[in-house]
Amino acid sequence: MRTQDMNQTLHGLIVKALGGFYYVKTTHALFACRARGKFRKIEQTPLVGDQVEISPTGEEEGYVTNILPRKNFLVRPPLANIDSLVLVTSIEEPAPNTLVLDKLIAIAEHKDIAPAVVVSKADLEGEEAERFAKIYRTCGFPTFLVSSETGEGVEAVRSYLTNKLSAFCGNSGVGKSSLLNRIDDRLSLETAHISQKLGRGRHTTRHVELYELREGGYIADTPGFSSVDLERCEVILKDELQYCFREFEECIPHCKFTGCSHTCEKGCAVLAAVEEGSIPRSRHESYCALYEDAKNIKEWELK
Repeated sequence: MRTQDMNQTLHGLIVKALGGFYYVKTTHALFACRARGKFRKIEQTPLVGDQVEISPTGEEEGYVTNILPRKNFLVRPPLANIDSLVLVTSIEEPAPNTLVLDKLIAIAEHKDIAPAVVVSKADLEGEEAERFAKIYRTCGFPTFLVSSETGEGVEAVRSYLTNKLSAFCGNSGVGKSSLLNRIDDRLSLETAHISQKLGRGRHTTRHVELYELREGGYIADTPGFSSVDLERCEVILKDELQYCFREFEECIPHCKFTGCSHTCEKGCAVLAAVEEGSIPRSRHESYCALYEDAKNIKEWELK
C-alpha cells in the first residue's frame, strides 16, 4: 500500500480470526490486523463477519479501529451478521434428532437468523428423507435433500447460499465438510470418516473463517461447531419460545386464554392445529419439551 494511503481509514470484512489477528478483506487488499486496546475496555471483541474500519500501519497490516453495528451474532462459533444458519442433519449414521434440530431452529429464529435445513445422505433412505423433509417444508423453512455422493440437491443449496453470509451447523459425521466441498471445489475442506467406535466424526476444522463463493457470498465452516455449542450458549425464555415456532404465529391470537402455554390448555388454537395436521406433531412435541426446560430458567440468572 502506498505511504500516503496509510493514514486513511479503510472499510472491510473480517474473514478470519486466528492467533490474535483479524484478517480484514478490503477493496485494497487483505490486511492482518490487531484490535485496538479500547475494545478490551468496553468488553467488545471483533468477530468474523463483522464489518469494520481499519487503520493501515504498513504493507497489508493495520489495526481494527471501529466495529460497525451488527444485526446479530453468535457466541460460539464467534460469528456476526449471519444471513442464514444452515442446519445439516443426516438421515442416518447418525440418525436425525428432531428435538435438537427444532431447538437449533428456534435459536436461529430468536437471533433473527434465517434457518435452512439440509437433510444429507438422502441417497441412503430416499423415502424416509422425503418424509422428514416434508415436516420442515410444511413449516415454511427452506429444506434441501442432499447427497454428497451423487450430487443430488447440491445445486439447490449452492443457489440458496448465493450472496448470503451463511454458517453451517451440525454434529460431527453429518457431512458438512463433504457438502461444502461439493458446493465449491476450491474450498478443499478436510473431511473425516465417521468413527464407528465413537459413533461420531472427528473435528477437522480448526479456526473460524469465511470462504468466498464463486457465485458471491460467504460460508463459514467452523472449528468443531456442533449443536451442543449452540444449545449451551444461547438461551430462550419460556415466554419468548412460542414466537420461535413460526407455524404457531397464526394460531396464537385465537387461543381461548391469554398467556396460553400451548402445551395442554383447553381452547388452545395451536393444539387444535396439531390435531388437524396443519402443525407437525413432532414440532409441537419439541416445543413442549423445550418449554419444560425453559420453565426452569430465571431471567435474573442470565444477567
